[in-house]
Amino acid sequence: MKKFILFFVLAAAGFTVKAQEGYNYYEWGVGGGIGYGRAYADTKRQDYHPLYNLNIAYNFNPYVPVALEYQFGTLSGGGLTPDKDAYGRMYKNAYKALLLHADAQFGSFIDYSNNGFLNVIKNFYVGTGIGAISNNMKFIQRGNPPAFSDPSNSYYHGPLGTKEGFQGKDKSINLVLPLRFGYEFKIYDSYDQVGYTITLGYEHNYTFGEGLDGYDDPPAKFKNNAPDQYAHFTIGFRYNFGNTVSYNKLIRDFGF
Repeated sequence: MKKFILFFVLAAAGFTVKAQEGYNYYEWGVGGGIGYGRAYADTKRQDYHPLYNLNIAYNFNPYVPVALEYQFGTLSGGGLTPDKDAYGRMYKNAYKALLLHADAQFGSFIDYSNNGFLNVIKNFYVGTGIGAISNNMKFIQRGNPPAFSDPSNSYYHGPLGTKEGFQGKDKSINLVLPLRFGYEFKIYDSYDQVGYTITLGYEHNYTFGEGLDGYDDPPAKFKNNAPDQYAHFTIGFRYNFGNTVSYNKLIRDFGF
């Protein structure tokens, strides 16, 4: 009789574990990524550079990671000839940023059970957040280059800077509003939980200020239609770990 009861208990436990396969997810994730992007600032030309990030994420559920991200890279633009900037401005910003953002994937809102198409699109996401960027000009052209100093020169285009040079700060901090969208590829481990993710995404960042290019000249004299911005395409990798949490929908759907 005791053996029968023990067999029943073990069988029931095994059934419960089996029933949970595909429903569980890890609570935390850590990862990084590399992107390629540019600024949208005041100079005519903007250069493309690789950008990098490290992040730690709290998985609110399998489809809503909330991440604290440290981002760094280079933004540059302008040049000493009018084809690169009408006033001869030029800058190189070695920036660092700290962002807190959340991404909501379609899987949070749709019933994708036993549907191959919905199981594919469930991993698309949109997101936003808030953060701050620290701007550090490694190079900036404050005065007019020689080609611009003489109005009779064929390179001369538009007004010159003031006697003190072009206005702005070499170092500054601005608030950042990121807008994000992309797709997350989920890689399952032996427990049918999302052990790893690979993300392809695009991020456009609006800054509240004029610090990205180091120039803050009077808009009445220098065309300036919008706050400084920067954007990049990125590929990211994340390793998930920590407590196992149950979700109310099957994450890994074997029905298609």
